[in-house]
Amino acid sequence: MKQTFGKLQVGMLVGLSTLVLTAALIILFFNCARHPVGVAVGRKGMVVSAHPLATEVGLGVLKQGGNAVDAAVAVSFALVVVLPRAGNIGGGGFMVIRMADGRETAIDYREKAPLAAFRDMYLDSLGNVIPDLSLYGHLAAGVPGTVAGLALAQEKYGTMEWKGLVLPAISLAEVGFILEDWQTEGWEWAIDDFKRYPQTAAIYLKGDSTHQAGDRFVQPDLARTLKRIAEQGPDEFYQGETARLIVAEMKRGGGIISEQDLADYRAVERNVIQGDYRGYGILSMPPPSSGGVCLIELLNILEGYNLKSLDFYSVGAVHRIAEAEKRVYADRAAFLGDPDFVPNMPIEGLTSKAYADTLRKAIDLNRATPSKEVYAGRLPGPEGKATTHFSVVDRWGNAVAVTTTLNSSFGSLVVVTGAGFLLNNEMDDFSIKAGVPNQFGLLGGSANAIEPGKRMLSSMTPTIVVKDEKPFLILGSPGGARIITTVTQVIINVIDYGMDLNDAIHAPRFHHQWLPDELCFEPMELLPEFLEGLLEKGHRIRIWWYMGRVNGIQIEDKGQTYYGVTDPRGNGKADGY
Repeated sequence: MKQTFGKLQVGMLVGLSTLVLTAALIILFFNCARHPVGVAVGRKGMVVSAHPLATEVGLGVLKQGGNAVDAAVAVSFALVVVLPRAGNIGGGGFMVIRMADGRETAIDYREKAPLAAFRDMYLDSLGNVIPDLSLYGHLAAGVPGTVAGLALAQEKYGTMEWKGLVLPAISLAEVGFILEDWQTEGWEWAIDDFKRYPQTAAIYLKGDSTHQAGDRFVQPDLARTLKRIAEQGPDEFYQGETARLIVAEMKRGGGIISEQDLADYRAVERNVIQGDYRGYGILSMPPPSSGGVCLIELLNILEGYNLKSLDFYSVGAVHRIAEAEKRVYADRAAFLGDPDFVPNMPIEGLTSKAYADTLRKAIDLNRATPSKEVYAGRLPGPEGKATTHFSVVDRWGNAVAVTTTLNSSFGSLVVVTGAGFLLNNEMDDFSIKAGVPNQFGLLGGSANAIEPGKRMLSSMTPTIVVKDEKPFLILGSPGGARIITTVTQVIINVIDYGMDLNDAIHAPRFHHQWLPDELCFEPMELLPEFLEGLLEKGHRIRIWWYMGRVNGIQIEDKGQTYYGVTDPRGNGKADGY
């Protein structure tokens, strides 16, 4: 298949009558990348993140003798300043760690529902969803977990002092940094929304417009907040002046996060989800992320196909992968949630090879199964958008994969007055009503219903692939519902199709999430015979915008050489030494 990248109208449904149009409306897709994209090579350390300045901060920590966890903490704080639409202390995330001595762990700092939250809090008196209430404003925010999660990782696995890891972010906020065009363009859509919150407009607007490329962006309130966290420690965020400012903001805007919510928040260390794919070990995030479970379930199904014998991006390969994706997302909706509230999730069954065999047998190689005919599986045996990802490896071979988020771009759009940071809108990731999708089109059931103190289900999939007992790939992505399929396709591009990580990340992607029943493709040239083949099998085709922004590392030469790759769909940077 010809792989020329192009751009089409976002959300365009493709039928037989539009095949010629689809092939004709072609312009260079990756013009969206503002920076030259290359592969960074290092032997002592590598950092790949969504912003060049954050990458530089992390690499600086590695050069000072810090380990990968130290660098990850510093990168996280730097992203708060330089990538405010996704980097955060007002949100949450997940960290997967594999230490050089073989220890493996997952740090869960997902946000929680406030104690005053309740199941139908976003419904009106007739039981209808109140538009946008779970997306914008103070009531959309869950209790932030980022600071607690970074502190837990640093305390148990880091080597440097906490204060020193926050200092680079303080400097970036205090002195400022020069905005680039790709970053300010991402703000223009939100001008009217920023204006709804004066404290937010004061930071992100200049008069009636946004900051422009070339402006120095200084954030004094955020600098003061970071100084308090650096000097007084992570507890300051949850019990100090910053906590007081958060609660005051909640009272001002009708939110429900309380002093007790903040004081009670704890990050949690969990066992990684483990699987294997064609002899490679897969380490990923367990619930409340659905990412690891779904990734391993999807790879288990695909392992039964000889994908290498099918041409890359052929009708046969895409059909098999899309049909597997449908079944995995149906299971996601039915079974997964916060393990502290849903203790009997059938994770062992969902990630078993035997269960994958039963799902694979139900896939018709000649016909797309309509999503209405796909149900959550019967498990074998009883059983008790704006997101960002970065990857780090150090000179000792410690590997860290981190995905962190505010949920939507700029989260709830609410800045904490006097503190200078945005709050998340993660409450939308709960199932706010049965049968009603969230902003990413994902459905959920009772396992992900709103409950006080509960963590909402996520699709974030920070992942480490192991080869010969050593880290081989470190990767993850933003993208909401598309995170899982993005990470999966990069892995099979490397393992099944023999691509290096650079080609695997550059390659075009597609996505099916069960409901809506649409097979989505990135904007690119899709040849008529390719589309016709999928349409004949019964697939409904949609052309969508980019799918994910992978920031990854490939480790070769028995762990001696690190190759860092940033996705051309974004504007990040890979750097090593």
